[in-house]
Amino acid sequence: QVQLVESGGGLVQAGGSLRLSCEASGRTFSSSAMAWFRQGPGKERAYVAGISGLGRTYYGDSVKGRFTISRDSSRNSMYLQMNSVKPEDTAVYYCAANMAFAATLNTASSWYEHWGQGTQVTVSS
Repeated sequence: QVQLVESGGGLVQAGGSLRLSCEASGRTFSSSAMAWFRQGPGKERAYVAGISGLGRTYYGDSVKGRFTISRDSSRNSMYLQMNSVKPEDTAVYYCAANMAFAATLNTASSWYEHWGQGTQVTVSS
């Protein structure tokens, strides 16, 4: 059974940094397309960043230049380095994966087959 587990969330002050991790189990995700989404209070789930099976990356406009997505295939894991965080980054962060189209990046949540349970990130002002 495929499982994605996020970790690393917590409370951080504005301007600080946080690193989220997503560990996959049940199947090798080294060639899958993966992404981070987030859902803030009263908001719809939104695309944050994605990384293809070939290592190509893409970022949402609100996090460009501040967040960095990466993956470690040897650990079957994906990461999100969050720098210069802002109160508006407060949300539950989810990792997602699509194994059928590994070379593709897609910002639509409906495109992803597998999801983690989410980790809360709270940024205080």
